[in-house]
Amino acid sequence: MAKAMTGSRRMTAAQIRPFLEALRATHPDAKSELVYADPFTLLVAVVLSAQATDASVNKATVGLFAAAPDAAAMVALGEAGVARHIRTIGLWQGKAKNVVALSRILVEQYGGVVPRDRDALEALPGVGRKTANVVLNVAFGEATMAVDTHVFRLGNRTGLAPGANVRVVEDGLVKRIPADMLRDAHHWLILHGRYVCKARKPECWRCVAAEWCGLKQKTPAPLA
Repeated sequence: MAKAMTGSRRMTAAQIRPFLEALRATHPDAKSELVYADPFTLLVAVVLSAQATDASVNKATVGLFAAAPDAAAMVALGEAGVARHIRTIGLWQGKAKNVVALSRILVEQYGGVVPRDRDALEALPGVGRKTANVVLNVAFGEATMAVDTHVFRLGNRTGLAPGANVRVVEDGLVKRIPADMLRDAHHWLILHGRYVCKARKPECWRCVAAEWCGLKQKTPAPLA
């Protein structure tokens, strides 16, 4: 995600709400596809999801969360114990280390409770701005915008909030998306990017929001 994509017009302010309303109609109950039980298991799942699919993380956390459902249990399980459960996902060695380290901090500094504070979250091992945004949004209901590869792509490709890096796109989305839609827009954009506005080739012919999208050359339907 090093630079903004080209070939798109900036979406006008008048186009933004109908664009998002179309996505909402497709995903009226949109939510994270990660499986979690509480803020702690959500935090761990999001940390594990870096450079991995939600599906692969969900498979790994079934056993992990059964063995360690809270921060104290995760510390007791230890790096080797965590690693046994997550070897099927990418970067598992570093992730096992971070999960145990962040769990220890939660136990020692926060009584095992995930803090509802951006700075405190970002100070945890393995937690960056995107992960903090997801936790604040999903676990605590805050209107944050986590910019992953899908959201970054859509912000640029659709012209919704073009930017050369994730922070510029995040700030643009927060500024341009109507306040009453901001919290859920995070999920609408991710799901749309995952299943329709795909990285290699957007499937414009089946996009419910195509008429408001700023992409200049829409992808035609494939020949039968």
